Amino acid sequence: MLFILFVSIGMSGRESSSSMSPSDFLDKLMGRTSGYDARIRPNFKGPPVNVTCNIFINSFGSVAETTMDYRVNIFLRQKWNDPRLAYSEYPDSSLDLDPSMLDSIWKPDLFFANEKGANFHDVTTDNKLLRIFKDGTVLYSIRLTLILSCPMDLKNFPMDVQTCTMQLESFGYTMNDLIFEWLEKGPVQVAEGLTLPQFIIRDEKELGFCTKHYNTGQSTTHVWMAVCLLFVFAALLEYAGVNFVSRQQKEFLRLRRRQRRNQKVLKHGAFVTVALQDGRLHLSGYNTCVKDTDLSRKKFVDRAKRIDTVSRAAFPLAFLIFNIFYWITYKIIRHEKP
Repeated sequence: MLFILFVSIGMSGRESSSSMSPSDFLDKLMGRTSGYDARIRPNFKGPPVNVTCNIFINSFGSVAETTMDYRVNIFLRQKWNDPRLAYSEYPDSSLDLDPSMLDSIWKPDLFFANEKGANFHDVTTDNKLLRIFKDGTVLYSIRLTLILSCPMDLKNFPMDVQTCTMQLESFGYTMNDLIFEWLEKGPVQVAEGLTLPQFIIRDEKELGFCTKHYNTGQSTTHVWMAVCLLFVFAALLEYAGVNFVSRQQKEFLRLRRRQRRNQKVLKHGAFVTVALQDGRLHLSGYNTCVKDTDLSRKKFVDRAKRIDTVSRAAFPLAFLIFNIFYWITYKIIRHEKP
């Protein structure tokens, strides 16, 4: 008699769990009648909640030296255990819930300490994932685009290495209540083929309390740019100098005009040496002046060509010498490990 009664109770319990609808199950798990309070953390007045972090870097945006920040698009995943959400009545090992259910459960108050701007993604729906497992483990994944501060030291360009952090912290809880830690296997995943213009992603490092460091190389700064601008300015000065010297022909033209006027004066009775050679009449004073003019013009033109020839060899040689000293200084002597 007792055995039959026991079997009947077991059958009725099994039938009630199988006939329970998903809506009734969720109401019983985290609804108003469940006694669940989303304002209270799991293990209240007990051990701290361990939240495991994992990041998938979808894309990098621009790295700006002027504003000292960088842009990144990520999938942020958090996983923690909430014993109040453990269940055994429902057959599925996990439940994928609508993002609207996020307001019904407790969530870590994680924020980015070095964040300068951020936005969620909601096309075509909220890019959020909420999954609850039988043992009460909660998986919360969200897609974010962040603008994060990255103080840079640019004195060692172009061999500088910049360390850009992604600093995740709890806003209100202390470590007595909440502890963030990285996933042991694959804490940071990077999209295949991810590159940055003018930068090289060297590696990433995991530190405590959910802080990520990204090392990048090759940014822009002043020593290199200043010397390059100096060479450009010197080339412009050289160009202007060569043109100034070569354009002294205008002075020669003025001299010729004076000579023509002098020739007219000679025709009107000025003293001039006249000689008859080979049947031709020569004005000795005039010819001497013309020869002197041609010699002067040739001298200035040759000087301009000489300046241009020397500059063609001196400028590349000077820039080569600068590169040798520059790279030796920054690559060997002043190279600093990140």
